[in-house]
Amino acid sequence: MSNLSITEEQEGAAIHDERTHELVADLLPKKFGTAGNLWVASLFLVVLIGGYAYYHQLRDGLIVTDMRDFTSWGIYISNFVFFVAISLVGSLVSAILKLSNVEWRTPLVRIAEIIAVSAIMLAALIIIVDMGRPDRIWHLFVYGRIQSPIIWDVIVITTYFTISVLLLYLPLLPDLALCRDSVKTNIPRWRKKLYRVLALNWKGTRSQYKIMKRAMQILAVLIIPLALMIHTVTSWLFATTYRAGWDSSNFGPYFVSGAFMVGAASVIAVMYVLRNHYHLDKYITHRHFNNMGKLLVLLSLIYLYFNINEYLVSGYKMKKVEGEQLLDLFTGSYAPIFWMVQILGMVVPIIVLLFKQGRKPLPAFIIAVMVVVGAWFKRFLIVTPTLLHPFVPIQHVPESWMHYIPTWEEWSITAASLAGALLVITFFVRVFPIVTIWEIAEERGIKLEPHLNPEVK
Repeated sequence: MSNLSITEEQEGAAIHDERTHELVADLLPKKFGTAGNLWVASLFLVVLIGGYAYYHQLRDGLIVTDMRDFTSWGIYISNFVFFVAISLVGSLVSAILKLSNVEWRTPLVRIAEIIAVSAIMLAALIIIVDMGRPDRIWHLFVYGRIQSPIIWDVIVITTYFTISVLLLYLPLLPDLALCRDSVKTNIPRWRKKLYRVLALNWKGTRSQYKIMKRAMQILAVLIIPLALMIHTVTSWLFATTYRAGWDSSNFGPYFVSGAFMVGAASVIAVMYVLRNHYHLDKYITHRHFNNMGKLLVLLSLIYLYFNINEYLVSGYKMKKVEGEQLLDLFTGSYAPIFWMVQILGMVVPIIVLLFKQGRKPLPAFIIAVMVVVGAWFKRFLIVTPTLLHPFVPIQHVPESWMHYIPTWEEWSITAASLAGALLVITFFVRVFPIVTIWEIAEERGIKLEPHLNPEVK
């Protein structure tokens, strides 16, 4: 009887060890392959073209853009607002869903966090690009006045970036230790050193886990008000400026709801690509697409409400300049983009995702891409048409100043910023586990200790 018990115990241990090896092998970083290398090369090419365009801009000044006294902000600022919106996804998945005890979020947390960090990094860079004298960026910190909403934005973006990096890094420590001790062959020396340095001598002790989880809980609570602040303050940059279309007290919740919507869509798009490329079907399942699809429907309905509120009030009164701006959106030169954004970027996704078939991986991915593209053009519509309809028109200016068509330099730099964000995500996926191994193991009752180096213990 005792021999039977020993045999059963050995079989149980063998099965557990097999599950552990399978989990670690599935989720540790893998090589890209030909498709991955082509992807990276394409992104680098876009970045290089953008770098050449920025060289033109630095050499000749902002005159190479189509920004003039009417449209003093162009697609750079549209891009900035888009990146800030995307960055809110970190707080949505890592904080709001965590504090709500939503257990299915686990495989998506790190995806959301790296999207948030890459987006906020590029948001800061695109602001520097928008400056005619980027060498004066330090003036913001030395001569900035707290009365200016721009300084509020600098403060809240810096703080949000810091908290987002910590939320990404702290839960990464156990997985960095796994990489340090499990990935020993066929990797460059710099990666081995990187794992060793970043793991901070993590040993996987109970006290280390306790401290890390406590810190994560505190950061999850802190980042929610910061997430609301970052996009509310960004909206105030517009709302406190006396322009038709921006003179609205609706802008704070309008921007925040739109940010959460596009953030959720970006997670769906990225998790679909990673699931297919790295064969993560066992970890990112149909259930995740189904639940994220439901969440996206909810967020889209909220954003649709704020859109109706934003346009209905102004449209009902039709004050002279605001009326001209609304007519330009509804029936004028910007009507094709406006209706594309409303229908393809909001109404169609809501209708499709209401049905279970629409929340399967491929349809959900297509809808998510539509939402993200629509969200970028939505930010363009917030910025450009308004600037072309000032309350007090400038007299005796060239006709070209009354229109805005981005130059090749602007498009190239904007494309490079989007490619740069994707490169950050791609680099992270190549070097670090994109699905949190230790949390999946914890949920499944798998112990990872055998995979940690005994010498480190």
